[in-house]
This record gives sequence, C-alpha cells and structure tokens, in this order.
Amino acid sequence: MGQWNLTNLKKTIYYLKRNGLRATWYAARERMECKGRVPYEYVAPTKRELSEQKRTKLAFGETISILVPAYRTGAVYLRELIDSVLQQTYPHWELILADATEDDSVKQVVESYGDERIHYYHLEENGGISANTNQALEHASGSYIGLLDHDDVLTPDALYQMAARIGILREKGVEAGFLYSDEDKCDGDRSRYYEPHFKEDFNFDLLLSNNYICHFLVMETGLMRAVGFRKEYDGAQDYDLVLRATAKLMESASGEGTGRWAWQRRIVHVPKVLYHWRCHEASTAANPRSKEYAYIAGRRALQDFADRQGWRAVAADLKHLGFYRLEYGTSIFDSRSDLGAVGGRVLAAGQIGGGRYREDGNVYYEGTPKDYSGYLNRAVLQQNAAALDLRCIWVRRECFDLFARTVGVPYVVQEETGRFDASTLPEGADVIALGLALGRALQAEGYELLWDPALTVSL
Repeated sequence: MGQWNLTNLKKTIYYLKRNGLRATWYAARERMECKGRVPYEYVAPTKRELSEQKRTKLAFGETISILVPAYRTGAVYLRELIDSVLQQTYPHWELILADATEDDSVKQVVESYGDERIHYYHLEENGGISANTNQALEHASGSYIGLLDHDDVLTPDALYQMAARIGILREKGVEAGFLYSDEDKCDGDRSRYYEPHFKEDFNFDLLLSNNYICHFLVMETGLMRAVGFRKEYDGAQDYDLVLRATAKLMESASGEGTGRWAWQRRIVHVPKVLYHWRCHEASTAANPRSKEYAYIAGRRALQDFADRQGWRAVAADLKHLGFYRLEYGTSIFDSRSDLGAVGGRVLAAGQIGGGRYREDGNVYYEGTPKDYSGYLNRAVLQQNAAALDLRCIWVRRECFDLFARTVGVPYVVQEETGRFDASTLPEGADVIALGLALGRALQAEGYELLWDPALTVSL
C-alpha cells in the first residue's frame, strides 16, 4: 500500500474515469497517507517452528487435496508453486494439476519431480477456470480440498495450520465446512511482499460486500462437490463457490438453533498469512482492466445469492472494483428475518466517532475521515457488528420491547428518518454501554446486527 508505480497510476486513471475527480482526490490522498506507515514485512516460520510442526502428531491426519487449474503456466512460476507444496510440514496431501495447455510444457515440469503425491491430468480442451477446476475436483481423494492458483505459492506451514484447526474443531464436535487464512501479495520474482490482508473472523454481511475470504481457502470435499464451480461465473468463481457453500451450511443448520452459532462456527478463520498472491501485469490484482468481467461476475453471483434467499434486494457496485452492497427495495427487515437492528456511522468533526463497536467498546474505523474508505475499503462496507451506536440505529419492530427493557427507555421513532430518537435518552447516558447491552440482548435472541456506513449521523 502506498507505493506509487505504473500499476497504481493505471488504477488511479481507471478510478477517475469511473468515479470522478472528487472521489479520486480523496482516494489518492488516502493512499499517499499510507506511505508514512510502517512497511509490511512477511515473517516466515522459523526452522525450529517448521521442525516442530513436522514432529507433531495432529488429531486430524487425513489427506488434503490441492487443486490447481493450469494453463500456459510459466515454468518458473510452476516450479515455485510445486516447491511450496513439497515444503509443507503437513505430509498428508495430494497435488492435482488439471492442465489445459495446448503443448506439453506444463507436463514436462510436473513429471520432472517424480513425487507420487503429484497428479497430472491433461484436459482435452480449455473449458475455462470453473470447468477446468471441476475436472480436477473429480480426481480428488482427500477429505478436504485447498484451492491454489497456478502462479501463486503457499507458505510452508499452510496445510499444517489448516489441519490443526480442523482437528481442534472435531474434538469439540464441529466439522469445519470451510477454512480461510490471511494472505498477502508478492511481485513477480517474490522479492517483495506487500498489501497484507488481515481478515476478520467470519462476518456474513462483510462477505456480501466482497469476497474477503479469498486465499487460502480449504473446504470439506463433500461440500465443495455439492456446490461445484459454475462456468457462467468465471472470474468470480471462488466468490460464487463461497456464497453457495455458505448457503448450504445455513440450510444444513436449520433446526439446530437460532442465530449465528448454529452454522457460522463451521466457517473458520485461521489468522495467519498462509498464501502469497503473485501480482504481475496480467493479474487482476495488478491491472484493474485485465479482468473487468470478474467484477461483473461477482456482482451477478451476489445477486443470485440474494435472489435464492428470497430477499428483495439489488446488488450494486461500489466505487472500488470488486466491492458491492445490497440495496433493499423495501424495509430491510422485510427481507432479512435474521437482523434485529441496523446502524450507521456517527461522525464527529468529519471523522468516524461511533457506529460499529467492538465487544470491548472501542469503535471500528475510529478517526477515519468520512470520505476515506479505510483499510481494504472496510470503512465503506456493510458488515455485521457486535454492537451499534444508539445515536444512529434502526431496530426491527418485534424487538421494540426488548430494546425498552435493555436500554431503559421506550423505542421512540424519529419521524424524519425512522431511526431511534436518541434525544429521548437520559442526559449523560452511556450510549456505548447501552449499545453493547442491546447487542448482547439481540444476539441472545438469535438476531444479527448490521452496520451500514451509508447511513450517517453528524454530531
């Protein structure tokens, strides 16, 4: 972040054409301010840590299949990919390469390794990334499947970290549906690692804003086979996969209880960088126009998800490519029976001073100027919250009594906006403590809370 080069210049020009001068000015200003931050440095596991991992007997010891749809992959990149798998401290894996390259260049590289865990399949035609990955999926024998792009690499502890978490969950009686890790980017020769993506634990509405799950994704084999990859969503096939896998987990948990605990516990975040996403001129990450169709496909995948849920909602693009929001045609509560409350930003002196709260009462994105997007654009994305600011909140009608019991005053609707009239709170009321209490009460009843930064109150 904050590096000015040809790639970022291209992104800025494209952003200007899409969003106009004012938005571009603030985006460029925000990026420039990132230059003063401490630069990111990927810290690899030590040799001692890797050795200990190799000696550790995990509760989960089954095969993890790694799928790679290959097409005209450069020999250098392919060797780095294969080497990164061979270096894994978790030994129970198989690497499945489904190659649509017209010649045998990829095959020659693969066969030079001679490792029986590496399986090569030549495809008769290039059916696109979804069709090619589906063919690789047919050959998988592992109980879990990891997805690896043909020019990216895994960290040496990637499979170990995933297997360890699967085993821990099993001991608690939970079968992981899918797991995801943090990731970063690297340049073509892997001399520089940058733009780390440190992710949140599973956040349903954040997923409906963009595919923050991304890499490294490991999914239970039965679940992946149940949903598969759809060719019509090529470019956003992973987003479509994760959305439909999430829907499957939601369906399977019906009747097991209320709220997020019934199914979201099967979606696991491993908070470590386990995947290096290589960025070069042809990649989506480096060139925003190289795969513009991918962002359109992502929006269509989100719309398909909303339609299948029966929501009256339209998926819309945000200013940043690959980021979306759902616009609900009527009251959001009419479509979303899972939501107990919706809250927005509270601005003080032009900066975020309240809105989405952490469980300890601290404010997410506090101090972010109102025209900035924040880290990985999260300050402008719809997302679930543990608590919301009572000065900018809408509560579902069925929860008015719960609100009154928890907050200590009746839920009075402000006529102009429809939100709670915060002026009815007693003077000196602790809005943060009351908001946290309301969040806990709503979640105890099985409701989620949604933070929508498009809704704003200025103090």
